[in-house]
Amino acid sequence: MQKKSLSNRSSFITIDFKRLSEKEQFETQCEAIINYSDGNDKIFETHRYDVTDFPLDELRLFFVDNTLMLPSEY
Repeated sequence: MQKKSLSNRSSFITIDFKRLSEKEQFETQCEAIINYSDGNDKIFETHRYDVTDFPLDELRLFFVDNTLMLPSEY
């Protein structure tokens, strides 16, 4: 069975990067997560990252009509 593309699930997708607190890192055994959702708390996928050097603690992006946008562009 092939995994469906996220764009097949919704025409509007939020991509939320979050570096976890030390407590959350200990509990989940990962440093950061990226959630892909519909923007209304329906999470399609979550990706966990053991290590990251991404400079921000949080970032939200929007994927609409095959275009990836910053919040200021949406």
